[in-house]
Amino acid sequence: MLAKLVGWLLLGVVRLLTGAQARWYGCPPKAEQRIYFANHQSHADLVMIWAALPEELRSITRPIAARDYWANTPVKRWITTEVFNAVYVERQAAAGSPPAPVVPVAAETPVPPVAAPAAAERIEPSMEPLLPRSAPVDTAPARTEIQGELDLPAQPVSVPEAPAAPPVPPAARDADPLAPLIDALRSGDSIIIFPEGTRGHTGEPQKFKSGLYALATQFPEVVLVPAWIDNVQRVMPKGEIVPVPILCSVTFGAPIRVEAGEERRPFLDRARAAVIALRDV
Repeated sequence: MLAKLVGWLLLGVVRLLTGAQARWYGCPPKAEQRIYFANHQSHADLVMIWAALPEELRSITRPIAARDYWANTPVKRWITTEVFNAVYVERQAAAGSPPAPVVPVAAETPVPPVAAPAAAERIEPSMEPLLPRSAPVDTAPARTEIQGELDLPAQPVSVPEAPAAPPVPPAARDADPLAPLIDALRSGDSIIIFPEGTRGHTGEPQKFKSGLYALATQFPEVVLVPAWIDNVQRVMPKGEIVPVPILCSVTFGAPIRVEAGEERRPFLDRARAAVIALRDV
């Protein structure tokens, strides 16, 4: 209930500041599974396109949100999780994969212990011959019992504890930044993505990254809808905290699809052109 109230409050504020005008130029608003892909100029893009959707589409559409920005405070994390139902993505996942040189550190750790076992193995053979010569026959069984007692505690300290430390799954999940989006699409949700990957500072979007193509080919039945967000960068310029009231709009264009045999870069260029074409509509 609290999340719904906050959602209505945010919706009112956004529409008061920006107007949040939605223009359905190439397709009508329809409750079907879609991937909305738009230009990216401000952190407010997420809020703007969310507010532009009608209520019946907002409930089934999840915007993506950069975890390092939208989850860095408890308030923003609660809003993006409970109100927007956002999908968090790791913007530094690509930057986190190059630090693979950390693996050699694990390889260096076994090197120091090698010197210790070498010394221990040389001491044992010198003491073994002394036992049968100096010890009587009666004491031999007693020592075997002692050795047996010493062997028993050695068993609980067995190595099976080592496999219990596999923190690899989180790293494997971070290795694929599309994994959260794939999970959302598999669950039947629509998503809002920004294929540039980062905010642009010019009038035209940057080159689209390959994520849109990967999702489009993996989920060919999902409708791809381009969108152009206008003026939001002036409402919340980079580095600013207080928004400026300016009329903004979101124009939704005609759906596109990956054609048979179409390669990645031609499709991404065509998708980018479809977004830019909505700027002058």
